[in-house]
Amino acid sequence: MLKTKVVGLSLGIFFAFSFILCVIYGLFVPENLHMHQFLQNILPGFKWLSLGTFVLGLTESLLWGLYSGIVYVPIYNFIYKRFTIETQ
Repeated sequence: MLKTKVVGLSLGIFFAFSFILCVIYGLFVPENLHMHQFLQNILPGFKWLSLGTFVLGLTESLLWGLYSGIVYVPIYNFIYKRFTIETQ
């Protein structure tokens, strides 16, 4: 059984860390290899790149991770209970 808070926070931190890596990547590679179009599509309000939109993107990434955990854990736990009861 998974705990929603643990998985949600873990995914939130993972998504936020991934966002930071994508921004760093975008600062060091040529513009035709940037990921900014992808980030702008998945993070509402994010525009490449200012301090305000960086904080917005970081916050949204964290929230997407929390949301993923909140949705995923109950589904996983339901399926886990369903199949472990049948196999015992």
